Amino acid sequence: MKKFLLSLISLAVVVLVALLIFAFWPTTTPTLAAAKDADQAALIEKGRYLADAGDCTACHTAKGGKPFAGGLPIASPIGTLYSSNITPDKASGIGNYSLEDFDRAVRHGIAANGTSLYPAMPYPAYARTSDDDMRALYAYFMQGVAPVSAQNRANDVPWPLSMRWPLAIWRKVFAPAPQAVAFDASRYKDPQIARGAYLVQGLGHCGSCHTPRALTLQEKALDESGEAFLSGGPVIDGWLAVNLRGNPADGLGNWSDDDIVATLRSARSATHAVLGGAMGDVVVHSTQHLNDADLHAVAAYLKSLPPTKDQVASFKADPATAKALAAGQEGSRGAELYVDNCAACHRTNGQGYERVFPKIAGNSSVLSQDPVSMIRLVLAGSKLPATATAPSELGMPGFAWRLSDEEVAQLLTFIRSSWGNQAPAVNAEEVTKLRATLPKESPAVSRTDIAKP
Repeated sequence: MKKFLLSLISLAVVVLVALLIFAFWPTTTPTLAAAKDADQAALIEKGRYLADAGDCTACHTAKGGKPFAGGLPIASPIGTLYSSNITPDKASGIGNYSLEDFDRAVRHGIAANGTSLYPAMPYPAYARTSDDDMRALYAYFMQGVAPVSAQNRANDVPWPLSMRWPLAIWRKVFAPAPQAVAFDASRYKDPQIARGAYLVQGLGHCGSCHTPRALTLQEKALDESGEAFLSGGPVIDGWLAVNLRGNPADGLGNWSDDDIVATLRSARSATHAVLGGAMGDVVVHSTQHLNDADLHAVAAYLKSLPPTKDQVASFKADPATAKALAAGQEGSRGAELYVDNCAACHRTNGQGYERVFPKIAGNSSVLSQDPVSMIRLVLAGSKLPATATAPSELGMPGFAWRLSDEEVAQLLTFIRSSWGNQAPAVNAEEVTKLRATLPKESPAVSRTDIAKP
């Protein structure tokens, strides 16, 4: 037994040493040369556009803080991370970063001091960014952003999870190799789809939220070569990152290019959806600033993605529910709750009102296999963000104060099985679990999200 234990300890030591060597072995990245004879003003402006495409503001600007000064708390499975100051301040920001330092951080996840970044920074996606676009981004952050003196806040990650060397192993195993081609447009026959793929897979880092992750937390696919890509991601702040593939019920199969463009431009479309939560922030800080050509390219690429094989939900328009409700025939507790709480805005036919109250019949979020977003919406409400093309901040109140968990489940089960919707029922336990994660009082979420006796 002693000999066995000694052998086991020796093996563990060898493995640990091997892991440490692998982790601390320096990573060589291709040298990125500065642009020659570049029009600096044009380069900065291009970088500004690309920073919007990359949604840099959303993570690196705290609420009420100065642009790109960091400090935004980001929940992660290992603790709370705080975004860093990426202004050109030389003492607390990235003012001393060379172009190569900047490139290693953004595309390869390696800070200027050699430590590995947490993958909350979506460098596996940014790895696809072209050299020219990296030069423009660098010019913008060094010359187009105001420096802000703001020290970075330490992450709230307990030891030993706070050790950085395991991140180097994760980066070397799961992130694209530094020598890999940033993006291969020749894989796509249509230049418009190629441009959309570049934006979605790269700077847009859509897969960071909308692609499921493995137990080791890497995205299961980084492009359309894997069926998991954009098939629906984890729950973020109570909202499910939805399926963006061609599924006709719970994906974008029944969306037109114009529907997608309108939603990315204004957070609402005439026929399908309105956006709140984290995706509303993406529209405000990122997609509404993209030009029409790029938005249509994104839409074309998303529409090129086939549906997933597993399609749990379906929709086939059926007027029976609308006729019954119009005749005062409610038939179930869920129907009664819908008429009392929802019909005034979404109507008894489930069609809502264009660009204001989304339709429920055939709505891809309603038909999602996981009903978490719908549960959160009914409990806490949501608010449409104001955008340049749609400046009204319309909202839906939460009903946590007036509906029990069982009633929320009955209401959503009715909604998910009416007007032709066919999606799994909701149970009270799911509602109870989600309700426990919500604040007792949060006016920023909903003016009615108040616990009452």
